[in-house]
Amino acid sequence: MKEFVYPLLRFLKLKLKIQDLDRIPGLYVNSENSSLYLTMMLDNKIVVGYKEIKLENSLNQKTVPDDCCWGIARVPPFTSNHSQSAIIVDDFKHLLVLAGHQSSHHIICLPHGVRKLPQELLPSLEYFNILILWFGNDQIAWNSARTFAKKLIENRCYFIRPTDDQPSPYLAFKLGLNIDKILKTADKMVHPSIIQFSTIRNEVYAELQNHDKTLGMKWTKFPALNKIIGGHRRGELTLLTGPTGSGKTTFISEYSLDLAEQGLPTLWGSFEIRNQRLAKIMLQQFAKEPVHLNLDLFDNLADQFEKLPLYFLTFHGPQPLNIVMDAVVNAVYVYDIGHVIIDNVQFMMGIGAKYDMGSERFWQQDSIIAEFRRFATYSNCHVTLVMHPRKEKDVEQLSISSIFGTAKATQEADNILIIQNKIMESLQIKKYLQVSKNRYSGNLGVMSLEFNKQSLSFSQQKT
Repeated sequence: MKEFVYPLLRFLKLKLKIQDLDRIPGLYVNSENSSLYLTMMLDNKIVVGYKEIKLENSLNQKTVPDDCCWGIARVPPFTSNHSQSAIIVDDFKHLLVLAGHQSSHHIICLPHGVRKLPQELLPSLEYFNILILWFGNDQIAWNSARTFAKKLIENRCYFIRPTDDQPSPYLAFKLGLNIDKILKTADKMVHPSIIQFSTIRNEVYAELQNHDKTLGMKWTKFPALNKIIGGHRRGELTLLTGPTGSGKTTFISEYSLDLAEQGLPTLWGSFEIRNQRLAKIMLQQFAKEPVHLNLDLFDNLADQFEKLPLYFLTFHGPQPLNIVMDAVVNAVYVYDIGHVIIDNVQFMMGIGAKYDMGSERFWQQDSIIAEFRRFATYSNCHVTLVMHPRKEKDVEQLSISSIFGTAKATQEADNILIIQNKIMESLQIKKYLQVSKNRYSGNLGVMSLEFNKQSLSFSQQKT
């Protein structure tokens, strides 16, 4: 059946020999010769799923089962020297490219790309003492490599830095680049506590060459926000505040949904409203219309919504910080979370009578802020905290000093977003989002918020 694979390989412009194909366990085609399949195995013994790539569209790849395929595809090294090193790739095409290369490394393809690394397949990778992570150079892949390395044990992980002359394996093949030369540039994922510039020189170069990507993942629904703060960056802490009833939860729901739809694994901690109500809001924003008036569309919408990398904490009301952090840290490890939302900090507080005292309450909030600041930096995960403002007169606009608590919150935050209500002469209330702090670039500004009640949306038209 191997001869039927060649039309697919020609379509992908890959030149693999028959012996190269024989080195790939579990490679086969369907009866119509329209799709190429790659078996995913657990511990190199048990078949747990497969990857499919279609002839008419090589970008249309899928993994079956979509959510719980806990196996890997592994191609043994070209040489028989019992190598304990492996190149880990995120795409079927990358594995095919490297399989045709006479590599001394094992080639491993992950089941879910850069979206997540299930802990169930980690035992299949324990044999290797060197893991070279070679993904693409988009924002999600770049950050996923760092996240996966923490799970894979950083001191055995190496990373192909994403630069123009070091793209993904398939693109490198198409451009005629030297794969061996690229592999030799693999850097350690971790560095000593004290380093010289030479240690991080390649990483600095990668950031300079990918300047637009370092600005962060762009929002598709809020182009004006992209112009002000550049994008959503991992490792940062964002505070969102606004008057009671101004739409903080509704806005941050759409703000986070936009990123999740682009593949960013997101964890919601809704301490003020229950998950069912939050999911209902998000589903309506996802559908862009009132779902309750179109219940016949619910199953189809729900099936699509379920595929988003969205996770929800089950806490509601006041919770001890250590319990919440334990769940958040576990979620980052298991689901490779890149964005955590806590809505809101005040509802999470208030455990015990002593916290009702003003000074103790400020101390508790400072502890929460400090812990999430440390977590965001260490885990390379963006944290968004929704907070109530101090009591202000209705006619006054909020400012950074309006945020409840001591100055610690505003000092620790990388970004501060404030929803403002402006009462017009017609007595209509106009809303806008004010960026009051932006540590990355210093740019400040405002974004108008026009609310669509039918879709529960603040989204803007692209400009």
